[in-house]
Amino acid sequence: MTEKYAIEATGLTKIYGSGDAEVIALDHVDLAVARGRFTAIMGPSGSGKSTFMHCAAGLDRPTSGEVRLGGTPLSGLRDNDLTDLRRERVGFVFQSFNLLPTLTALENITLPLDLAGRRPDRELLDRLVGTLGIEGRLGHRPNQLSGGQQQRVACARALVTGPDVVFADEPTGALDSEMSAQLLGFLRESVTELGQTIVVVTHDPGVAEYTDEIVRLADGRVTGKAAL
Repeated sequence: MTEKYAIEATGLTKIYGSGDAEVIALDHVDLAVARGRFTAIMGPSGSGKSTFMHCAAGLDRPTSGEVRLGGTPLSGLRDNDLTDLRRERVGFVFQSFNLLPTLTALENITLPLDLAGRRPDRELLDRLVGTLGIEGRLGHRPNQLSGGQQQRVACARALVTGPDVVFADEPTGALDSEMSAQLLGFLRESVTELGQTIVVVTHDPGVAEYTDEIVRLADGRVTGKAAL
């Protein structure tokens, strides 16, 4: 893979079950995601978009084909190596936030670094919490934060490691229109200002106006790719 791409999938296939119960979730998908771009993976339920994210992020292994993430082929990595790669080089923004209730906002943000035995980049950390407007909430636990504040903490956690790519799984699904716009605006800014690579898996057409390109999936296949 050249340095041009953050993710490159070749012949990516994922099959669940066998015989009459066989389901082809991904069907020989070829897809490259450029570095420093905001890409939306869109499609109806069952199109394969979440399966693509799981395989591209190293959360699930494909049945066949290859994924390279940040230049690293995932197929040859052992489970422990995949865990290390996800921790150090991949960020996740989940719809349900996935914050640990016993940790403060700051501790949740720096958790991936703590697990990797790394110190935070103070300049990046300060910039993230400042841009997200959560400087005054860092000592609070999740149950003391609003839903929007929890989502911003989750975003900071995903970005604080300086990952090769951030995956956001239906990030606007639990948010109202105002909070969705704030979140997407921040993700857009992280691409424009920080050079981050963002991949959003979504069925929300309103996401499109914030992205650089849209990839459409249907029945496990890429049916279209358009730059915006």
